[in-house]
This record gives sequence, structure tokens and C-alpha cells, in this order.
Amino acid sequence: MSPHRLGWIAQTVGGTVTGPPGPDGAEPEALAVPGPVVFDSRDAVPGALFVAFPGESADGTDFVEAAVARGAVAVLAAPDAAYRGPWAGRGSVPTVTVDDGDLLRALAALATAHLAGLPRTTVVGLTGSAGKTTTKDLIGRLAAELGPTVAPKGSFNNELGFPITVLRTDEDTRYLVAEMGAAGRGHIRYLTTIAPPRVGVVLNVGTAHVGRFGGVEAIAEAKGELVEALPEAGNCNPDRDGVAILNADDPRVRAMAARTKARVVLFGEAADAAVRAEDVRVDQDGRASFTLLYRDGEGPHRVPVALRLVGEHQVSNALAAAATGLELGLSGEKVAAVLSAAEPDSKWRMEIRESADGVTVVNDAYNANPDSMRAALKTLATMARSRPGARSWAVLGEMGELGEASAVEHDGVGRLAVRLNISRTVAVGPGATAIHSGASMEGSYNGESVTVPDAAAALEFVRAGARPGDVVLVKASRFVGLEKLAAALLERSTAGDIHSDHRDGDAQARDAGGGGR
Repeated sequence: MSPHRLGWIAQTVGGTVTGPPGPDGAEPEALAVPGPVVFDSRDAVPGALFVAFPGESADGTDFVEAAVARGAVAVLAAPDAAYRGPWAGRGSVPTVTVDDGDLLRALAALATAHLAGLPRTTVVGLTGSAGKTTTKDLIGRLAAELGPTVAPKGSFNNELGFPITVLRTDEDTRYLVAEMGAAGRGHIRYLTTIAPPRVGVVLNVGTAHVGRFGGVEAIAEAKGELVEALPEAGNCNPDRDGVAILNADDPRVRAMAARTKARVVLFGEAADAAVRAEDVRVDQDGRASFTLLYRDGEGPHRVPVALRLVGEHQVSNALAAAATGLELGLSGEKVAAVLSAAEPDSKWRMEIRESADGVTVVNDAYNANPDSMRAALKTLATMARSRPGARSWAVLGEMGELGEASAVEHDGVGRLAVRLNISRTVAVGPGATAIHSGASMEGSYNGESVTVPDAAAALEFVRAGARPGDVVLVKASRFVGLEKLAAALLERSTAGDIHSDHRDGDAQARDAGGGGR
């Protein structure tokens, strides 16, 4: 974040400054806060502004001293928390008390005003039901070839994480790649008021969080809010023209072209897509290579791309990123080189490692929805087929926020596992029992599919049966926490180890992307 005076921060968020004078006797309003803005004391560094959110198990004010010890120079707090704790009693920390107590609103106001002061920063907004974080990481790598870029690791895509991301920009930032999640209609529109995008990328519309939205059409309506926020094409300055980058292979995304005044660029396999993939091939590790075909004023061009990311579904993500990079001004050769060199930037997304026992573990436990679950299963099947004698294990937990569609979607995952000839399907926990039911109904009656009560039982079952050369996929929605199971398979941890929970208590959420997807 660019340095801001504490008085300016208070005025921007609607707050009051209290605290001691500075070392030179200046009033606390004059204190320069260079940032970053953090809501977890462990993330504090010299110059940070610590936001003391109330938490379910602990209050953020209980961690102010820890944040200050790490270098935080000021605190943002609510009135009912401003005088709590020993830090307030000593008056040792300059504090902005937000008058209405709404710290999320205050963060949004601060981020909006901060970004408005950075006219050279181009915002690239990104949304979709699956693949957002991976594609955001790819676009971030491409944009960084052109100038300083902010594209945070992980899924900081909701009303908390989004303004935190925006506040990482400064005067040197040329591109902000902003992932936008939605928990309902109006959410993406709200995020676009904080960081108005010039480029908007929509990947797909699937059934993730369909229970929260009430239907796929409602999801499409919410995702399309991004392209509605883009500026009109045809301005005097082409650098300010809006560009909507849409998936030509998803009918609901393609239809969003009618909802924007921006110029539309299609990517996908459709014949009219401006950015396409030809000759797609997948190797034994599930990594795809293809020929990138794109058109410009000089005609069609073809360049080879060999992804290091795992899964054939990554081709679509790569095409979305390629279309964005080309629009930002990169050459096709540079786009292909960057995509071919890209490793996963965000954890627990199709991470492949081999255990000491020779078992390949695919950790895709960061999150799950029906679309990403199907893609992961297909990748698992491909990997196992490419290894002589290898068996495939799908260790699957619950997919959350599916509402009335939950039983059908979980049942469908189990049936797909059978159709793909997955050797062993392990449904973990009561929320995943329909996976086992679907597999059984599809024809898995000989022990190929089992249900276990928890991750510890799954660990024991897989260890007892997996042999060198086998491939084990671990996947579930984030709240299930199966990443601990994947780690235990690799590190020879005991079953008891995966029950431990070390989540923070000084913030609303350690993962600021825990809201809408």
C-alpha cells in the first residue's frame, strides 16, 4: 500500500484517531502508515495496519500486541473493541475507531479511495465457478512480464480478501489481477465498485454453491455482473476500452456478450473463438500440451504450449489467461513461454508428490464442486492408465453449498468414478455417503467403493491397501480439511495427527477467500 496518513485513513473510513503522539511530538493523525493491511497478527510486518476483527473464538483486539511486536504501527477497530485489552489501557498504539463499527465497510472504503489514487493501474477482474485461482495465477504471471503486478496467492476473493488485495497496490503497480467470488446476486457488482475492472474474464458457470444461489441461472446472472461493470469500447483512449474475455464453449458465458458494452474476445474450442487450442495431448502425469491458435490483424498464428499444471481442464484456464495476456500486449511467443513455465502458485490444487512408499498423491483438497470434482477424477484416471500396473484411488469428501442438489451431485460423482474405472473410491464422512451410494448403484459391488467415518479412518484404509505405483487423489470442499490427510499420506503422520486444528483466532477467516466462489 502507498503510505497514507492515519488522519486520511480515519476520514476515509469514517473514524476517529486516538493514541500517543509520534516520536517527534506530532499528532497521531500525522502518522504515515505504509502498509500492508493485515487481519492476522502473524502477517504483520513493519509499517502494517492491523484490522482487529471480532472472531468466533477470540477477538482481534487480543492480538494487537502480537501484531505490534511484528511491526504494525496502527490499528483499525470497532467502537466496542477500541478500549479492550492492555494495549488500549497503555495508549501505546495509534488507533482508528470506525464510528459505525462496520470494519468490512471501512476496508472497502479504504481500498476504493486508495485505488482511485492510482490511475496507472489496470484492473483485470476474473470470475467463474471453477478454475479462478489457477487462472488468476497464470494471468498474474503474464501481466508481470509487462510491469509490476499484484495477483495474490490463494483465493482472496470475497468482501474481506478483495479489499485486502486491492490495498497491496502502490504507485508502481501497473496491473491488479483481482479474483471475484460471489455468494449471491449483487456481490460481484459490489466488488467492481471497489476496483472497477477494465478487463473482465469469465471462465464458466457451473453448479458450485448452487444451494446458496438457488439455481444455475442465478449463478450465471451473478457472474455476468462482472462484464456489466466494464467500460464501453470505442473510447478515444484505447487503453481505457473495456474488454470482456468469455468462454465460447459455455453457453451461459457466451450469452454474457449481450450484457456488456465492452469489446468481446472469445476463447475455447469453438470455431469462432479468437483464442483456441488445437492438438491437445495429455501425458502420463496428466499434464496437457497443445497448439495455441490466435488471430490478430496480421492473421492466424500458432505457437506450442506444454503446461506443467495437472489436468486437461487446465487447457481452458490457459486459454483464458492467453487471451488476457494477448489483450494486454504480450506476443504469442511470450504468452506460450510463460504458460509453459508456470508451476502451481497456490497450494492444495492438483499438487503431485510421491510418498516414501512410492505412492503418487494428488492433493487437490483446497476446494471442490461438481465440475472440479469431475475434472479431477478424469485426470486421476488418465494418470493411472499411463502407469503400468497402477491402481487409482479417489479419496473424496463432501462438496458444500449444493442445497437440494447435494444428493444428486454426490451420487453423480460416485457413478462417474465407476465409469472411469477408478480402482478404489473412498467416501469420507457422512456428507459424502451419496458418493458411495452412487458408485454402488452404478455397479461397484465388490469393494471398489467404501465409506469411512472420517479422515483418520480413510488414512488407515488407504495405507493398508495402497501399493507402490498407485495414484491417490484427495479432494473435498475446504471445510472438510482433507489436505491434512494428503499430508499424512506423504509424511507418514499418524491417524491422530490429522485431527489437530491450528486455525487462527484473531481474524474472521484465515482464508479471506472463504466466501463466495
